[in-house]
Amino acid sequence: MKLNERSVAHYATCDSPADHAGFLHKRVERHHHHHHHHHTTSYHRRWFILKGNLLFYFEDRESRDPLGLVVLEGCTVELCEAAEEFAFAIRFDDAGAKAYVLVADCQAAMEGWVKVLSRASFDYMRLVVRELEKQLEDARKSLAACHKSPRKSSSGRKRHFSNPAMALVQEQPPILENGYSTWGSGYIPAGASCSDHDGGCSKPPPLPPRRRLAAGSGCGAPATGLSLTGQESPVSPETACFSKLHSWYGQEIAEIRREWLESQRSGEL
Repeated sequence: MKLNERSVAHYATCDSPADHAGFLHKRVERHHHHHHHHHTTSYHRRWFILKGNLLFYFEDRESRDPLGLVVLEGCTVELCEAAEEFAFAIRFDDAGAKAYVLVADCQAAMEGWVKVLSRASFDYMRLVVRELEKQLEDARKSLAACHKSPRKSSSGRKRHFSNPAMALVQEQPPILENGYSTWGSGYIPAGASCSDHDGGCSKPPPLPPRRRLAAGSGCGAPATGLSLTGQESPVSPETACFSKLHSWYGQEIAEIRREWLESQRSGEL
């Protein structure tokens, strides 16, 4: 691959943000021709800058001209066995390609470099894009299937109420007083009907026959002996208490008993 050295050098030192930067020790091997198969190994501390899939290295941090460039395509980044700790290598697929052995200052720095260098190539980006495209297609298919499939009906065991107020009333626990549920508690026993013409369920049980006669007398006066004007009505909010309701109906019984006793006395005379 042919590169324009001036353009590459400008890109290395321009203001474009770097993907990663830091010091690494670069291994250098020298072969001595006068000694058969003899070589020496040394490590040079260099300043590395990663931009895209290009890894530049400089003599130091302030240098403007890169000493070299590694194009991170067709290669793998892996940990390697070396005398130095925290070493890793950049190896290329070509058999005759040069491998770069680098040593970090610590474990965290080594892991950081291996991570970013492994993800720098266009081959890696291509795999990521393909995987994202596959996930997007699967999500679209799943969404389309959800729109086509009808909604499942609720379980048959669940009770449904046409009147929303009924559902709220059924969920409320009964308020008991003296062992009995009060009218104002809002609790409706199972099987009881409480619907009125307005669709609500606020009406109490109907009045007894004698009470209806007393309340609806056509002449405007109450029935004989049942003058309870000004007293509490059993359907008023004040009679939510069972004891009050019991006392109110007890007055009628006492009144009837008094009438009966008077009639008995009149018969004896």
